[in-house]
Amino acid sequence: MDYIRVDPHVHCRDGKQAYKTTIKEVFALADSQGVKKIFDMPNTDPPITLEKHVKERLELVPPDRKDDYYLYIGATSDETQLEEAVYCYYNYPQVIGIKMFAGKSVGDLEIVELENQRKVYNTLTELGYGGVLAVHCEKESFMRPKVWDPEDPITHSKARPREAEIGSVEDQIDLVKETKFRGKLHICHISVPEAVNLVDSARDNMKITCAATPHHLKWDSTIQNLKNGLMYKMNPPLRSVGDTVRLRKYTLKGKIDWIETDHAPHTEKEKLEDYMSGYPSLTKYNELVDNFLPNLGASKELIKKLTHDNIYNTFKNKL
Repeated sequence: MDYIRVDPHVHCRDGKQAYKTTIKEVFALADSQGVKKIFDMPNTDPPITLEKHVKERLELVPPDRKDDYYLYIGATSDETQLEEAVYCYYNYPQVIGIKMFAGKSVGDLEIVELENQRKVYNTLTELGYGGVLAVHCEKESFMRPKVWDPEDPITHSKARPREAEIGSVEDQIDLVKETKFRGKLHICHISVPEAVNLVDSARDNMKITCAATPHHLKWDSTIQNLKNGLMYKMNPPLRSVGDTVRLRKYTLKGKIDWIETDHAPHTEKEKLEDYMSGYPSLTKYNELVDNFLPNLGASKELIKKLTHDNIYNTFKNKL
């Protein structure tokens, strides 16, 4: 392989969650999976939202991996914080973009109200931000938390229905248009074919990308019916067989810009007793890109686009 593979979405824990995993350990795993560079997410404990947090985080990176580590800074609806986030993007080469959680997931960075999401776009536009805004898209008003039953893990997929993702992706696209956002919108871990269609239709009018994970491409929601079904609880959740098959077809057609693992380790107790969402999907990367997708018909050229080309084209001012 004559190119560098990148995983643009991992959760290295460290800080108060170093018992789950660390930047050093994630790099060791990445090496075993043929991945050279990683983009770390900011919903850590404490979250990464200010320059001081960026500095503290970068000090944890092994010296020999400084050139392979990149970091998203989190977005809040506070204008002063967003100004500092934009400052960090332009003044720290390792800050790869800004991350917004348009709905509650893991951590305390969610921006639930549409008006507050609009405030983020307006503020970033006023500040002249031209980088990537990566968004976790699940619309809170479509959530059905009362449906969730840990005794029946597949109910997680019903509690966070496909409509929540579709609705949130629609919101983000509308907000880009409304605020004339100058940056690039990235839809993280897309899992619903209709959401992919929304992204694809918007490409002529804005800079927009989307990515799929190994778990959303390999598994459907029925795997949660197994004895250890709670281990497969993640946000957004696994989808139906039909959605999963269509997501694979869209990947083969080039409608997915890249593969990102959303690598999110938890302890067994946290998964089985505390019902935490997240899966350590970087462990599945090599099998997905070198076996699973090629067996579906993915060419070497497509795999290169999914693991390198499209990522470098989007983040070329940073990588």
